[in-house]
Amino acid sequence: MKICIYFQVHQPMRLSRYSVFGRPLGYFDDELNSQIMHKVAQKCYLPANNLILELLEKHPNFCLSFSLTGVFLEQCKKFAPEVLESFAALAASKKVEFLSETYYHSLAFLFQEKDEFIEQVKLHQQAISQLAPPSKVFRNTEAMFSNDVAYLAERLGYSGIMAEGLDHILGWRSPNYLYTVKGCQKIKALLRHYRLSDDIGYRFSARWWSEYPLTAEKYARWLSELSGECVNIFMDYETFGEHHWQDSGIFEFLRHLPAEVEKRQNLEFATPSQLVDTLAPKDDIDVPYLTSWADIERDTSAWLGNQMQQNAFALLQSLEKPVKESQDPELLHIWRLLGNSDHFYYMCTKSLSDQDVHNYFSPYDSPFEAYINYMNVLLDFQQRLKKS
Repeated sequence: MKICIYFQVHQPMRLSRYSVFGRPLGYFDDELNSQIMHKVAQKCYLPANNLILELLEKHPNFCLSFSLTGVFLEQCKKFAPEVLESFAALAASKKVEFLSETYYHSLAFLFQEKDEFIEQVKLHQQAISQLAPPSKVFRNTEAMFSNDVAYLAERLGYSGIMAEGLDHILGWRSPNYLYTVKGCQKIKALLRHYRLSDDIGYRFSARWWSEYPLTAEKYARWLSELSGECVNIFMDYETFGEHHWQDSGIFEFLRHLPAEVEKRQNLEFATPSQLVDTLAPKDDIDVPYLTSWADIERDTSAWLGNQMQQNAFALLQSLEKPVKESQDPELLHIWRLLGNSDHFYYMCTKSLSDQDVHNYFSPYDSPFEAYINYMNVLLDFQQRLKKS
């Protein structure tokens, strides 16, 4: 059984507060973004990267993968260059793979025309190539996936793509294999094992959980008892130190996991590209509609599930043609930053635990405040665009 560990690394460009009573000098709140970047760097990025570098040196067969959004890379350069240096040290080990995605962590695939999506993928390739060779595996924003996403990724030259291992898509089949995708020729889908991923990402510090506390020994035992050829453990990198604080034991769990895996002869680590290169697909999957790894629905409702989100997205999309006709690189960059999926995520109006997660990440007091502020910024940008 090959264990593929993947971490998503992203920080959005949070907006300044716009209202009828005043307009800040810029659309993005540099002070807030800097504060959050430094906080998460100290709690997660720096200690986790240092620990992983130590583990890579200590355990020859340990390897893993990341995807760093272009927006995250920009903020590293601007606010925390030491974080970027620590990722460069991981890249230098040659045992860490950096995946491709949209530069702006955007919903660009949902645009009617796919040119912007393709441009953002290519921008990300250029940005990540400064750190490491671009990967042959693609991961769309928030693991959004469908037959069409896979087809376009294949046309762009990717041989692997990540997706959520959803029960209603797999049926009786297991996520612990690679799959081909209906309508595609060669691209292979790597399916997230959502239960084992969420055991770490969400339940690790939950004292109500029947398996609490989760140890590296217990987790490695679960992995060794699986059937199949690979198990894909995908989660946000901020799981370590930010979502689960250091005193939860999350870093010690990570510290001991490679050694516990090494004790079991049927387990070994692999990167996504290694899976694609070595494993044959088990079967064909058919995903005619968009799925994701977000919320209970695992669809696009986290970003486009209510009228506020749909209105905001429609206005954003309507500005694509005029912003590109302006041929102004600064305006194009701002428009793309305004397309970051997080802005729409903050506007979500769901219930129970899903909404709790949205509220946890949001810098606003309510989804309605998020919508009003976003629309104030976007309408101001629209006026600026007309004057350009």
